[in-house]
Amino acid sequence: MEFATEFNVLDCPMCGGAGALCEEGGWAFSVQCMDCGCQTAPAEYTSPEGRRDAAKAAVDCWNLGKIVYTGPGD
Repeated sequence: MEFATEFNVLDCPMCGGAGALCEEGGWAFSVQCMDCGCQTAPAEYTSPEGRRDAAKAAVDCWNLGKIVYTGPGD
């Protein structure tokens, strides 16, 4: 993915694990923790021009700590 090295994804605000930028089926980006599974809400895009902006929006939400965490087993 071309944005993986462009944006600085901080460690998980819940557990300190590594965050990964994920593309959701060609319509949105989110960031997800590789350890605990918490994630941002999807940042949607509708055009190729908006794709980079959506990736940046997902990373910005993650870096601010705006995440969804359902807890273990949910």
